[in-house]
Amino acid sequence: MNRPGYGFPQQAPGPVAGAGTPAPGASPGFGPPTGLLPPAPGGLLPGAAAPGHPTPGRPGGNLRRNTVWAFVGALLASAGWATAVLVVPGVVSTDSSPRSVSAYQVSDDFCTTGKPSSLLTTYSASDTSPPTHHSDRHPALDSMNCSMSLKRTGASSSDTDYASVYLRADLHKAVNPAPEFAAAKEVYRARDYQVTDVPGIGEEAYFLYKDDAGSSDKTWHSISAEVDVRDGGMTFYISYSASYTEGKGKVPSRDDLRSALQTDARNAVRSMHK
Repeated sequence: MNRPGYGFPQQAPGPVAGAGTPAPGASPGFGPPTGLLPPAPGGLLPGAAAPGHPTPGRPGGNLRRNTVWAFVGALLASAGWATAVLVVPGVVSTDSSPRSVSAYQVSDDFCTTGKPSSLLTTYSASDTSPPTHHSDRHPALDSMNCSMSLKRTGASSSDTDYASVYLRADLHKAVNPAPEFAAAKEVYRARDYQVTDVPGIGEEAYFLYKDDAGSSDKTWHSISAEVDVRDGGMTFYISYSASYTEGKGKVPSRDDLRSALQTDARNAVRSMHK
């Protein structure tokens, strides 16, 4: 079925001049009929006019007239579509259309803007390895990141007392990050991370956790915990990692890490708002 404004308008079938009914097999609209009437007396076909006089209902005239109206219809349809795009942008919104990032701003020091204050009640920034940060601006993507080496407050200097935290925020201005954000969630689940949704931060957020025991020494553990957030075209994550050996050290529990990272994620997203 043709969409409105596209294709040639169909003409209703009408009687052929000089005959009571259309020729058997004639097609409605335009174009030559599939059947012909027998010649009329005098050698003229039914509906034909004498030389020098126009023929009513002549197929060539209908074709030219239909073509003009089809062209006008196409112009009107195109003009209407262009107006809809300009006036109501959402009418052509797709999964790949960019989402708004207008509520957020770029920070030149994301370690300050996104400071993980809750996590820093258990840890302190390392004296020997100061925090590093970097920000980039681009017409398609703005990004901010911060990396911190942490030392457990009041603990000894063993390796199990150290951890690291990494924060990153991206403002996607050319694409919609939602499909990839959802895909990453499924990838983490397939890699045996514990994945739980986090309410109240952005449009969607989830918490990731994995306690990965060593392949040979089962007493050695690598801990990964992370909160990922998406709000419109903004994506953010805060990632914690540490390791310990059973009987020689310990890291915060899963619930403690979730609580700290959720709080720090919520505060970081809020601090990026204009």
